[in-house]
Amino acid sequence: MEGRLFTFLGSIGGHGQEWIILSHFVLVVGVIFLLARSATRKMQLVPTGTQNVLEAYIQGVIAIGKDSMGEENARRYLPLIGALGLVIFLSNMTGVIPGFESPTANINFTLSLALIVFIYYNYIGIKKNGFVNYFKHFMGPMPILAPLMFPIEIISHFSRIISLSFRLFGSVRGDDMFLMVLLMLVPWLVPLAGFFMLAAFGVLQAFIFMILTYVYIAGSVMMEHEDH
Repeated sequence: MEGRLFTFLGSIGGHGQEWIILSHFVLVVGVIFLLARSATRKMQLVPTGTQNVLEAYIQGVIAIGKDSMGEENARRYLPLIGALGLVIFLSNMTGVIPGFESPTANINFTLSLALIVFIYYNYIGIKKNGFVNYFKHFMGPMPILAPLMFPIEIISHFSRIISLSFRLFGSVRGDDMFLMVLLMLVPWLVPLAGFFMLAAFGVLQAFIFMILTYVYIAGSVMMEHEDH
């Protein structure tokens, strides 16, 4: 087991890092598909059950992006951000359940999510504004400031990869270690408070990731509004 905690999926395919992360990610994706299937199987005008929960989630995601880019754009980029939110939330919650591990507790997984956001918002920005205009915006409001502003903007954008990935990884990894220590010290009813706290942090980290993604996309596609 290489010093790793026991996991149910690890007992099937081994406790290697690659298998643990891949198997738990597949589990998360499977749960998302089951939720989507349950919500869309019998669509009703007055939603109930899973349909009601997911519709409330969708409205919540739109509300998150509404302030940064308006409702129309928030709906346009809902598929990406809504999917990221579900994956991150369920991945975080997986680690709260004893015998399972959070995919987001691995830096390679969170780095992949951050790269998806980074590549996507730059692609959308270039597509909407044009290659020249998009990078021209990095040079600041005055040509004389371009030699200073352009490197700063480039570094700032690349630092977003580190910010998104390490914030999520550090929080979830720290929560998992806290839970492990808590269960070793007091393995009965006392850790219940810790479980609730970790669940709250898992929701918070998913929220932060979604709102930052909205902000980054808004900054790349709404440059003309920033100029005004």
